[in-house]
Amino acid sequence: MRARYFRPLVQVGPGRPENALVLAGGWGWFTQLEVLSRAVAPVVIAHHDAPQDVIATLTAPRPDIAGLDWTRPRIMGILNATPDSFSDGGRHAGVDAARMGARAMAAADVLDVGGESTRPGADFIPAPDEIARVVPVIRALRQDDAGRRISIDTRKAAVAEAAISAGANLVNDVSGFTFDPALAPLCAAAGAPVCVMHAQGDPATMQDAPQYENVLLDVYDFLRNRIEDLQAQGIPKGRIIADPGIGFGKTQAHNLALLSRLSLFHGLGVPVLLGASRKRFIGTIGGAANAQDRGPGSVAVALAALAQGVQIVRVHDVAETAQAIALWRAATLGSP
Repeated sequence: MRARYFRPLVQVGPGRPENALVLAGGWGWFTQLEVLSRAVAPVVIAHHDAPQDVIATLTAPRPDIAGLDWTRPRIMGILNATPDSFSDGGRHAGVDAARMGARAMAAADVLDVGGESTRPGADFIPAPDEIARVVPVIRALRQDDAGRRISIDTRKAAVAEAAISAGANLVNDVSGFTFDPALAPLCAAAGAPVCVMHAQGDPATMQDAPQYENVLLDVYDFLRNRIEDLQAQGIPKGRIIADPGIGFGKTQAHNLALLSRLSLFHGLGVPVLLGASRKRFIGTIGGAANAQDRGPGSVAVALAALAQGVQIVRVHDVAETAQAIALWRAATLGSP
């Protein structure tokens, strides 16, 4: 039998039928699933017609990660300690600027500190240079707030090791732990939670005509395989977050195909992160040529993701996103 993929058709709000199933212990529920395959057209089935192992994976509450539970939407704030990131390059470079940025992102559940730009066409940064950018920032953030959750956005084991020693709680690798073979064992030994992301190609070349057989299923298979590999290397599934990698080796059509069926990724059995903030397709569709003007479009994409049960959104505009989520929840649930 050809492989089948099951996507819960997520709904949110009152009027939930008695037979509806709660998705991943969160705010969404479903009564139907879309069955996808590489060979035949999608069909919709009732949840009681789906395999029981699929239902068990979709309904199991996700374990807490870095002290975060997943009963409500979470925000990861982007704090780039780089001079050349596509949207905010230089804005948070240096300890003082990063501290100011962190204060402006007080509503974030996690701050994601990065020292190497991964924008399309970005150059490789040697590990010592990356460490020099991020470690003083992480130490300062930890000094300012001992309880703040901090993620290190890196592909390199040496950088992750230095960042964890400085106080980082989580490792976010845009290469899906394929760039540095020492990174996964390091995270396993340190007991560090991880976020595994899909990307096609290296940042320097990833937007050079990316191609897929089926972008949705190809990305899903990649993440499923990477999660299995990380488990084999000693990282429990309960410490893994998955990110489909919007904009990383993907055209606008690829991005939209992923966004429209994001709920498929709940089948991986881990929390799902979406990082679409200020990406080029938002500017193209929303008519905002400058990345700094894409806040409203970024918020719209984030809310659409939450409606599909995505547990965490990675954003530049933290305060605006937090306000939007609060109102989205209140308007959807009927109470603040």
